[in-house]
Amino acid sequence: MRHRIIVLGAGYTGAFAAGRLARRLRREDVAITLVNAEPDFVERVRMHQLAVGQDLKSRPFSGMFAGTGVELRLAKVTGVDVDRKTVAVAGADGAEELGYDTLVYALGSGWNAQGVPGTAEHAFEIAGRPGALRLRERLARLDAGQTVVVVGGGLTGLEAATEIAETRPDLDVALAARGGLGDWLSSKGREHLRTVVGRLGITVYEHAAVTGVEADRVTIADGGAIPAAVTVWTAGFAVHPIAKATALEVTGTGQIVVDGTMRSVSHPDVYAVGDAAMVMGPGDKPLRMSCASGVPTAWQAADAIAARLTGGKLPNVPIRYFNQCVSLGRKEGLIQYVTADDRAVRAALTGRLAAVYKELVCKGAAWGVANPTFGLPTRRRRVTRERVAAGSAVAASA
Repeated sequence: MRHRIIVLGAGYTGAFAAGRLARRLRREDVAITLVNAEPDFVERVRMHQLAVGQDLKSRPFSGMFAGTGVELRLAKVTGVDVDRKTVAVAGADGAEELGYDTLVYALGSGWNAQGVPGTAEHAFEIAGRPGALRLRERLARLDAGQTVVVVGGGLTGLEAATEIAETRPDLDVALAARGGLGDWLSSKGREHLRTVVGRLGITVYEHAAVTGVEADRVTIADGGAIPAAVTVWTAGFAVHPIAKATALEVTGTGQIVVDGTMRSVSHPDVYAVGDAAMVMGPGDKPLRMSCASGVPTAWQAADAIAARLTGGKLPNVPIRYFNQCVSLGRKEGLIQYVTADDRAVRAALTGRLAAVYKELVCKGAAWGVANPTFGLPTRRRRVTRERVAAGSAVAASA
């Protein structure tokens, strides 16, 4: 009788969690199932590259998890019943229900229209592969001189605007930011950002809150309008809605409230990682939605699950930030060093070396997903039969 662990979502956090669990536990003791709608890994941090026509390396999960004991279930998650401890999925064979003893919720987030009129109808997004491919097709049809407006001055907006401007110098690229350009960066970081943006010919509209999106323009709060043949919306993320429809304790935005081990405070057999979790970091500040936040939460959750099943020591590793890595096209980058709670310090790495640094970070993250059990110990920890039996008995009686 094996303890059933289901991981929902195979983005960075879900894939890392599944691989780390396989590394920590014996397959004789646990059955790990990874549920994902797509058969290969999506490098979400590269969606701006995909949108401008670059081809990304294929990373099929069948190869990544071969021989690890992780079962890949290709299906869309349609519901979770945390009281009955079941997950409803829809796949090629139709709808079915999966039972679990431990659930790792890693369904992540998508784009957030922020309730701005016209956004859903007229804007493009790059929060996932379907959106990036849709934008890719639209950009390919644009004639020289047409305007692309990127809405959102955060990391995603900066990367999208600079990538488009570098790849298509024949287009008129603009960036609309609610605040000042890079106003969270150090003075060195802001200066470099402005230099690169100016060199690429990007028009920046600062302190320009967008209030509406139309087919050929965006309107801003001061009553003005910015012409736009294409509008790319990067103004924040919204978590997957399924958690909010469950009995789990969630925040107003739908994030699952967890403790320091990523365990749900309302349902101890559920763990949440990545964008789906409300995790408090240094300074009692919530971690921002990002790969930099998500991967450490996956490690924490996997190690906590393994510890609780084997009677080991619970992890107590504080999650903190070290830097913010921004690609500014393929030739330029910006590495802004930060405090543990994500505030910029004076130091920043810029230029070509920063671009190389960012590329290495992206490749390292993808490599970690593609090699989920690298460094696998010759002897994984044994789950006590009493713990497996207890978990399965609870599931059977639910």
